[in-house]
Amino acid sequence: MEYLVPIICAVVALIAGIIVGMVLRKSIAEGKIGSAEREAKRIIEDGKKEAEEIKKLAETRKKEALLEAKEEILQSRNEAERDIKERRKEVSNMERRVNQKEENLDRKTEALEKKNELLDRKIKENEAEREKIGELFSLHLKRLEEVSGYSAEQAKAELIEKVETEIKDELAKKMIDLEEQFKEEANAKSRNILSLAIQRFAADHVAEATISVVPLPNEEMKGRIIGREGRNIQKLETLTGVELIIDDTPEAITLSGFDPVRREIARLALEKLISDGRIHPARIEESVEKARKEVEASIKQAGDSAVFEVGAHGINPELVRLLGRLRYRTSYGQNVLQHSIEVAFISGIIADELGVDSTLARRAGLLHDIGKAFPHDVEGSHVQIGVEAARKYKENKDVIHAIEAHHNDVEPQTVIAIIVQAADAISAARPGARREDLENYIKRLQKLEEIATGFEGVDKAFAIQAGREIRVMVKPEEVNDEGMKLIAHDIAVKIKNEVKYPGQIKINLIRESRAVDYAK
Repeated sequence: MEYLVPIICAVVALIAGIIVGMVLRKSIAEGKIGSAEREAKRIIEDGKKEAEEIKKLAETRKKEALLEAKEEILQSRNEAERDIKERRKEVSNMERRVNQKEENLDRKTEALEKKNELLDRKIKENEAEREKIGELFSLHLKRLEEVSGYSAEQAKAELIEKVETEIKDELAKKMIDLEEQFKEEANAKSRNILSLAIQRFAADHVAEATISVVPLPNEEMKGRIIGREGRNIQKLETLTGVELIIDDTPEAITLSGFDPVRREIARLALEKLISDGRIHPARIEESVEKARKEVEASIKQAGDSAVFEVGAHGINPELVRLLGRLRYRTSYGQNVLQHSIEVAFISGIIADELGVDSTLARRAGLLHDIGKAFPHDVEGSHVQIGVEAARKYKENKDVIHAIEAHHNDVEPQTVIAIIVQAADAISAARPGARREDLENYIKRLQKLEEIATGFEGVDKAFAIQAGREIRVMVKPEEVNDEGMKLIAHDIAVKIKNEVKYPGQIKINLIRESRAVDYAK
């Protein structure tokens, strides 16, 4: 019981406290609600005042906007009226000008009509006069025909023929004068370029024959090379394709063959056998094989050296090898590889002088005779074979055309082709470069004279200057001065088609007229 009383008191106090707190909260809440209501009323009243002020302000601004709009409308109306007045003034001015132009056109039309009437009268008068003139002309024409004995058509045809003849003669003379002038200028320029090219490049020529001589240490070596019953010499000839000539020439053996590569292989093999001293069929086979490999290496080195010397890089390796084979080829005694290198350099010099691609010109000059590297059993001319090889190995089209055109198998279409032609002629024609046997030389001269004398109007023909010039005597009563040009051209064309020759041949026609009389 003692503990119960305090607890009850505490509970009562707590309840009383809660009730007092609730009363206090209620009074506080009522006070806050009252103040909030008063504040809300005040805010509402302030809002009403502001709304009235805003309404008044809006009305004021509305009135101002109306006034401004009225002013703008008035101003726009005034401006429109001014524009209308100006437009009306411009329209009136334009109408006035149009009226003036119409009046002017009317006056001009009247004047033209008067002129047309005048022209019509004149035309009629002229037609009448023409009729009279036509009648008079017909009468005169009839009288002229009666007097001359020619009709009008006959006289016209004769006159046209006479005029054509005179014009042709004048044109022929003019063409001859112009041709001579152009030739003089072209010859002067070409001489300068060619002389410069020849002076800037000159190479030694190696002339090779169809035989090679191998020295022997003693006469006894001939018997060892022949071997028992000729076995050694037969083996060597069979493997190399070269004929060994063992005669009375002291301490020497002659190797004969038209293929210089085979002849070189035989020479090297024979020298190896002689230095080694062991000469029998097995050793011969070994020596020939070694010599063949050496020659192949020499061919490759020669091709690489030629390409490097000329500066024509990027050539297919197979074409380079073919170039090396030209080291062992000759044309009229002229080494073809040296000739090709010379043509390449001369082509480059001429191209530089003419402002053409000198690298391409040297390349074309180096490869122009590549067809001569193939064996004799390959069918076709060296030009055809060279063109096919160049196409096969994807060579430049200008180089292919230069190869095809360097002997005029086709008409040259590029400057490079013409340059290679000229360089080829320079290299082949200069003294000492080529040689030919006496029989072929005489046949060529006879052929040139036969071609020249085969033309109508030619009396005699003489091949002079070692076949570099033909002097043709024409019959003066059958060939006139203009006809000589045609005969010279025809002779040149026929020589190009039928005769093979290095360089160029000059055709010189001579026409001599003589008048003889006697004073008695």
